[in-house]
Amino acid sequence: MNKFIKTSGVRKAALSLPMLAMLAYPTKGQSRLQGYITEGLGSNQSIKQQNFLLERNVLALAEAKTMFLPSVSFSATYTKATGGRTIDFPTGDLLNGVYSTLNQLTTTNAFPNLQNQSIQLFPDNFYDAKFRTTLPVINAELLYNKRIKGKQVDLQRAEVLVYKRELVKEIKTAYYQYAKAINAVEIYESSLSLVQEGKRINQVLFDNEKVNRTGVIRSANEVTKINASLMAARKTKESARYCFNFLLNRPLTDSVQVDSITSLPELSELLAGDVAGREELYKLKISHDISTNLTGLAKSYVIPRVGTFIDLGSQAFEWDFNTKSRYYFWGVSLDWDLFAFGKNNYKIKKAVAEQKSISAQTDYIAKQLQTELKVRQNQMQSAIAQYQSARSQLKTAQTYYNDVLKLYREGVAIYIELLDAQNQLINARLDANIALFDIWISHASIERANASFTFQ
Repeated sequence: MNKFIKTSGVRKAALSLPMLAMLAYPTKGQSRLQGYITEGLGSNQSIKQQNFLLERNVLALAEAKTMFLPSVSFSATYTKATGGRTIDFPTGDLLNGVYSTLNQLTTTNAFPNLQNQSIQLFPDNFYDAKFRTTLPVINAELLYNKRIKGKQVDLQRAEVLVYKRELVKEIKTAYYQYAKAINAVEIYESSLSLVQEGKRINQVLFDNEKVNRTGVIRSANEVTKINASLMAARKTKESARYCFNFLLNRPLTDSVQVDSITSLPELSELLAGDVAGREELYKLKISHDISTNLTGLAKSYVIPRVGTFIDLGSQAFEWDFNTKSRYYFWGVSLDWDLFAFGKNNYKIKKAVAEQKSISAQTDYIAKQLQTELKVRQNQMQSAIAQYQSARSQLKTAQTYYNDVLKLYREGVAIYIELLDAQNQLINARLDANIALFDIWISHASIERANASFTFQ
């Protein structure tokens, strides 16, 4: 019996250490989590897709800017023709009479008779090669198009940040879920030692005819139950690791290193934040600006489009190239839409309606985001209350178990009382573990709700 008392005292001291750690408040260190966040932001496929879309929009903006610059093109044509329409020119009818008179006066044949001409309209064996340079001088459509492309770049940048913030929240939540699962496995492993010790105690007491067989059977059943719970906890831990690695785009079976988390997050800023920094609201503001520019684009029909061009080239028959074939041709063009049966007015009204829709949506989304933040903050306060209650219950359960165990060894308490104290202690440790990480998960949700996470 002395052997039993000595061994159980050592085991009791060892089992109390994890519970004391749960109640401590050491300085928290989550450098590994920050490293995982950096890794996830760099490897996540969704983020990469959004960055590709951002690159596309940046290139579209660069393309829009080039529309204001001169453009040079080269074109050449060569024609070979026979037949077709002609122009008849009565050269002989007009000049032969005059030529005959001149021949009589000069008593010569210096002025021969001419035939009437039939001139083919299609140029035969003719080429025209030129360089054309064009430059827009006044074009409101190009101006609004450039502004819209610039806003679309800002919109996509905000979209990338939305994806990043959501990914950070998901990574943190998965990390805390995995850490909670690790602690749950440790609690069940420690609890397994606890119930195995209870089984040993009952076996010793039974062998010494201190208790009946019921205590031995019941304690063996508790070992089986804890073993089943331990296996389930290990599977939960494995699943949590898979989910975490998936977010980091890593092999699902890769190991995950977790920092020891036994303290609470800083709460003052989280409970006093607002939603002004949310990228969703910034996106709506940019969308409103785009809609404003679309309205301006629809109204730009009242402004004439003015451009200029110059051609430098050569044209001639029989591939001649000389001073007579070379030419330049300069001009100014003006286009002005004067009447379109109300088409432009409908475009303007449609753009204005879109502006009003975005304004209404902005008010609704702002209230929705504010409501989300308040709900998350309430969840955080509830989780803190649950954690404080779980800590108190854990202290009580530990004291209760120690007292009942002492009484049971002395033969004063019955096994049912010890079993009840034992289950209360296990459940209290699990509840404290769950409550602690529920706070950290709520912390990640509030960071997402008020956009307070700072990217490195």
